[in-house]
Amino acid sequence: MAKDDAFKSSFIHRKADLEVDKLFRACVKLKASDLHLKVDKAPMVRVDGTLRPMNREPISDEEMVRLTFPLMNERNRKIFEKDGGADFAHTLDVDGTMWRFRVNLLQQLGHVGLVARRVNSFVPDFKGLFLPQSIEKLCHYDQGMILLAGVTGSGKSTTIASMLNLINRTYRKHILTLEDPIEFVFTEDKCLINQREIGLDVVDFEIGMKHAVREDPDVMLVGEMRDKETFMTAIHAAETGHLVFGTIHASSASTTIGRILDLFPSDMHSALRSAIAFNMKGIVAQKLLKKLGGGRVPTVEIMVFNTNVQKAILEENDEKLPDIIRIGKLDGMQDFTMSLKQLVDDELIDREVAMEVAPNREALKMALKGIEVKDPGII
Repeated sequence: MAKDDAFKSSFIHRKADLEVDKLFRACVKLKASDLHLKVDKAPMVRVDGTLRPMNREPISDEEMVRLTFPLMNERNRKIFEKDGGADFAHTLDVDGTMWRFRVNLLQQLGHVGLVARRVNSFVPDFKGLFLPQSIEKLCHYDQGMILLAGVTGSGKSTTIASMLNLINRTYRKHILTLEDPIEFVFTEDKCLINQREIGLDVVDFEIGMKHAVREDPDVMLVGEMRDKETFMTAIHAAETGHLVFGTIHASSASTTIGRILDLFPSDMHSALRSAIAFNMKGIVAQKLLKKLGGGRVPTVEIMVFNTNVQKAILEENDEKLPDIIRIGKLDGMQDFTMSLKQLVDDELIDREVAMEVAPNREALKMALKGIEVKDPGII
């Protein structure tokens, strides 16, 4: 009970019970990952990856404003009016358990809308997430950068939370997070953990990072790599002795390199390649798939920065990275084909689902038949 009280008191900005909380509670009870509110549509929830309408009448403009505007504090209201959208967290009690939602309030075609992602009230462990064992090895570095790549809703935040919690259970270190908004709230085990929310605890990310260098962190979570300033700040922290975690929107581990370079002018690419090659420890890309029996399970690609990966990046041979990943099993690497095969073999997904998302269907067909493609001699 004391733990729940501490959890509640840590979110003193949380609103009193609101009318919209009925929909959030329904989202929890339906085990939905997302809640969508759109004018002239019934509320919709995403269950096991599929959107389904709730059994109620469509939402009017008047009801939408009545439901959503009380969610915002003064700061978020100003951001919403200025930018046409705002991101924030919402917390509520459902049958004695505290649940958090990552909320985006938006305007579209002159109407207000809402999309909210449900965040688990606890940090799941690796076993429960069906993550590859090699991801755990990335948690044991003293310094460097680890990126989680994927589209929105691919489970990046959950995987990072599990990695940070493994560190929390294993080492006596200081973990510092800068988030917008905070998603998972950690319970300290062996680590000292400070979590700062942009707008609530610190004005903006830039100031938060300026403070961070004076706050003696061993491990840092710096959120999403949205722009060159964020990435440069994060890579500098990795260079100066910190283990830095972050997320990025990219479809695979190998294409993440190009995604990072796209943030910068071409005259900076050579220096960036060097910084990435020598400071990045690993890139994990993932997608969530329908699991047999219900729920979802991640298919995961892992690129560990061994000498072959470093050499390809430094020499601008990014096209070699997929093959390096494929033959890098001894270093803990795997591509999506290998991951999908394992998920099918473990009876976590069916073959049809695997084929739908396979980057190379022929390679997956061969892998499922036990045919292994020979090393093409890429190095």
